[in-house]
Amino acid sequence: MNANWQELLRASGARIDHNQVTDFGDATAELSAAREATVVAPLDHLGLLAVSGPDAASFLHGQLTSDVRHLAEGSAQHSAWCSAKGRMLASFLVLHSGPDYFLQLSVDLLPFIHRRLSMFVLRSKLSIDDRSGELLLLGVAGPQAERALCAASLPVPATPLGIAATKTALIVRLDSRRFELLVKLEATPELWRQLQTQARPVGAAAWQWLDIEAGVPLISEPTREEFVPQMAGFEQLGAVSFRKGCYPGQEIVARTQYLGKVKRHLYRAHCGSPMTAGQAIYSASSPQQPCGMIANAAAAPAGGHDALAIIQESFAAVGGLQLGNPGGAAIDVEPVVAPAATA
Repeated sequence: MNANWQELLRASGARIDHNQVTDFGDATAELSAAREATVVAPLDHLGLLAVSGPDAASFLHGQLTSDVRHLAEGSAQHSAWCSAKGRMLASFLVLHSGPDYFLQLSVDLLPFIHRRLSMFVLRSKLSIDDRSGELLLLGVAGPQAERALCAASLPVPATPLGIAATKTALIVRLDSRRFELLVKLEATPELWRQLQTQARPVGAAAWQWLDIEAGVPLISEPTREEFVPQMAGFEQLGAVSFRKGCYPGQEIVARTQYLGKVKRHLYRAHCGSPMTAGQAIYSASSPQQPCGMIANAAAAPAGGHDALAIIQESFAAVGGLQLGNPGGAAIDVEPVVAPAATA
């Protein structure tokens, strides 16, 4: 985290741990605000890679699960990068702005993905650069999110996954109530002050809970190579194209889709005990081996903890799910139903 940015956040009351804002002094109230009010959050749990050059689109199209070649300028899409076995190495929000493509991903995966993706460039005319120190990520969400952006003299994209641009920022509409901002470092202090007049500052946990509510998983280091995209509902997010050509793991992803072999699916989970990414889930009816795994988790506004989890369908239907080990804390789950997306 940039030292000047960190100092500004601390002046706003931020508590920072491992370069991420945990909260602004009252985590419980911030969670309630995320559910009901308008909030602004530093998204330091996310990193940013920029892919630039004449071959950027064709390169990404041949590597990622989504149809990058037909991603219009000024638009974003969900995507993933898989191993040869079809397991997700990372999940992305891909932004196409001008000649560049930005890959937003979990910050703990950024060095690994940057290094590994660069291995495949070969003779392609492009560069892959870590832009996390130059463009800071902010999230704005809530019933008055659009008003907060307008008060800061920012344009508001009209449609989900649309992008609006200024000289110093990119604004991405995630859905009807949530926006992400990619802001040049030098412009962030003034924008942060303006947004604070309209929205309550909250820590990363509040934003992560909003992602869980939206049903959007984020692959991170504990879950790298654990899931094929369909297990995490990525085809419903428009993150997988079944019409494009080859990419790493494509044969397995396609076979899984067309043969109907997906037995694990995405669920929202609630537990009285804390949950963490990568934590195993067991079934009381068959405790010999795990039947699922936590993908993302955060404290819940109403108490306890919420999560997105990938669970074997037959065990989720029976119930009796337990966290961490056989006999662990009870987990309640419900399927995540996302609007169908074409790809």
